Amino acid sequence: MRRAATLRALSSDHHAGLVLARRARQAVGAGPDVEANGWGEVTRRFYAELEPHFQTEEQALLPALAAAGGATLVERTLAEHRAMRALITEDRPDNLGPFAALLEAHIRFEEQELFETAQRLLPPPILDGLERSARCDARKRPAAG
Repeated sequence: MRRAATLRALSSDHHAGLVLARRARQAVGAGPDVEANGWGEVTRRFYAELEPHFQTEEQALLPALAAAGGATLVERTLAEHRAMRALITEDRPDNLGPFAALLEAHIRFEEQELFETAQRLLPPPILDGLERSARCDARKRPAAG
């Protein structure tokens, strides 16, 4: 199914997430130096890019989807968000591999299942509100770098 215009802002965040997952995968085994192995970059980008994305989903999309009958998908999404936060919060560079794998799988799940279901279950006025929320949140984020 073609991505609804109302979910495009959230969907476009996923590209940056896949780039971050690739960066984390490439950094696996690069040694103990946090900056050399990419852990510092991954954690900075997690807080600057992914955490705001998670917040938008958790505050706007997921409650609406749960109310519309998508509770199982919402529970999975929240569990994966918690797992990624835990990996980052542990502040261990050896979490790069597990974090990269989980992030990539999570993005694929959201694109293929969560967003597809949201497009089927949520009425246009709810989806329109999500689009406004995602655009507003995107403007508040610092530039990636």
